[in-house]
Amino acid sequence: MIGYLRGKVLSLLPESVLLDVNGVGYEVMCSGAAFANLSGVKKGEEGELYTYLQVSEQGIALYGFADLKEKELFLRLTSVQGVGAKLAIAALSTMRPADLTEAIYTADVKRLTAVKGLGKKTAERIVLELHGKISADEILGEAGEARPAAPVRSQADDDAVAALMNLGFTRQESTRAVERAKAAGAGTIEEIIGTALKGM
Repeated sequence: MIGYLRGKVLSLLPESVLLDVNGVGYEVMCSGAAFANLSGVKKGEEGELYTYLQVSEQGIALYGFADLKEKELFLRLTSVQGVGAKLAIAALSTMRPADLTEAIYTADVKRLTAVKGLGKKTAERIVLELHGKISADEILGEAGEARPAAPVRSQADDDAVAALMNLGFTRQESTRAVERAKAAGAGTIEEIIGTALKGM
C-alpha cells in the first residue's frame, strides 16, 4: 500500500499530478485541496501527498490528499454503496472537507447534489450511512473554530446540535446551547432541544 509520496513535481494537470519519487513517476488523481497545495510548487521542486492506492477490475489508480483527515473522509465516502473513488474525489474537489462534513452532518442533501455525478438517492444514502459517524466536535475542529471546553459526543447530543442548526443557529451556538442544557440536567433529546431553545 502506498500511503504517502514526496517527490519532485514534474507536471500538474487539471485533475492529477505527476511526482518523481527517486526516479519513478507516480501519476496521482488529486483532491481540490491537494491540487491547490501543489499548484504553488514550481516544476522540479518537491511536493507531498497522502495517498490511497485502489486496485480494481478497471485497473490501478492512485489518489492524493492534502492531509490524513481528508484521506479519512475519502475512505468514509467510498464505504457507502454506490460511491466509488472517482465520485468521492469529485466531492472533495467540489467542496472543502469541512463543508462536505457539515453537509453530511446536517443532512443537507441538496448541498451534496451540487457535486457532479452525485444524485439525490446517493446523497441520501451518504447521509444515512455516515451521519452517525460524524460528530459536532469533528466539524468544529475541521472548520478551524475554537473547540468547546466540553465537546458534544453522544448521539443524542449530536442530533440535538443538528436540529438546532436546521433551525438557523450556527454550529458554535448550537453546540454551546446543548452543553448548557446538559449541564442544567436535560437528558433526552427532547429535553435537550427544549432547554437549549429556551436559552438561545
